[in-house]
Amino acid sequence: MSTNDLRLGLLRQPRAVYFGPGQRAQLPNIVATLGRNALICTDERMATTTEFAHIVSALEDRGITTTVFSRVEPDVPRENIMALVSDLTGDAFDAIIGLGGGSCMDFAKVASIMLVRGGDVRDLYGENLIETVGIPVITVPTTGGTGAEVTCIAVVFDAQKSMKVGVASPYLEAYAAVVDPELTLSCPPGLTAATGADALTHLVEAFTARAKNPSPEDINQHLYVGKNVLADIYARAGLSLLNASLERVVVEPSNLAARSDTMLGALNAGMAINTAGTAAAHAIQSPIGALTHTAHGIGVGTLLPYVMRYNLAQRVDEFAEIGRIFGVADQLADPLKQAQTAIERIEYLLSALGVPQNLRELGLLPEQFNFVADQAMLATRLTANNPRQLSKDSIVGILRKGYDDDRSWWQL
Repeated sequence: MSTNDLRLGLLRQPRAVYFGPGQRAQLPNIVATLGRNALICTDERMATTTEFAHIVSALEDRGITTTVFSRVEPDVPRENIMALVSDLTGDAFDAIIGLGGGSCMDFAKVASIMLVRGGDVRDLYGENLIETVGIPVITVPTTGGTGAEVTCIAVVFDAQKSMKVGVASPYLEAYAAVVDPELTLSCPPGLTAATGADALTHLVEAFTARAKNPSPEDINQHLYVGKNVLADIYARAGLSLLNASLERVVVEPSNLAARSDTMLGALNAGMAINTAGTAAAHAIQSPIGALTHTAHGIGVGTLLPYVMRYNLAQRVDEFAEIGRIFGVADQLADPLKQAQTAIERIEYLLSALGVPQNLRELGLLPEQFNFVADQAMLATRLTANNPRQLSKDSIVGILRKGYDDDRSWWQL
């Protein structure tokens, strides 16, 4: 469907969001309202930083006992979650802090449920399979991109399935999010690029998602309800912020204002996708990432211009509005021309981030196209959200265009 005839608006969000430089100082106050025992989930690099030591010290000065699990791995392997459950089941925690990139926050969200219910994380794969609340989670992102601080979805990599699997439930929503741009100042250039591209893709896919006009039963049963008026507010704000900040954060990584705008844009993107959802770029990237071992954000960023070209016929008005938000579209021009300028601007921003321009640069091979398309079609939660219907053949067509670096105004 092209239009939100219901004029539906739906938001899911943490109980509180603290945004701004220095806001990590709020952590002891937030945890103290929940209890005196906190588990911090982070990765090995973050656990060695001065900022991490100060956070732990501030919590302990408040009388809060901290347990640190610093072995969170990228993409949250299933075995990583099960190791935590094995180590800490039986320990009593009043709060869990997910401190780091998207993987650390996803890990904390899943851990909050697993430490209460036990069993195998595979029991949670899918949508709305969690039956009760877990331990309250406080998300603290250290990158500007994933939006995981405010989403109620986590991604787990299952080696047996050779793919990432979603765990999706309102019960994964964080109790509070503490979004402090100062924590991104040490973010390496490659990670800054990957997460920035991820946030930009989130915003485009949320703003141009299928309008599903769901019934009350659909809204109750599914997290992604498609394009809606409240998600659109966040998408517009996020697009404006990233348009102005992404180039600056690449050129001046120590520019706190640019870091703040990028992080706020990513936060807006998280709010948008939490109900509108993501679509084709995310569905297609997952198997490509497994094959090429390339970062998620780099993969979706590489795919985005080609997916936008595929979707253009169904989303001329939305792409034209993005062109106007970016300030690159002539408002008197034909809507299609305005829409094309938006896609060209996004290509420019992705290039400024250093995102590869085609799938060949990611290491994808033509003989892998059919496998990628088959796997992408299994991600029905994502493919059903794309504004233009997808099939195996159409995905293979997108892959061919992306491999050939074909940026003409084609239609499959």
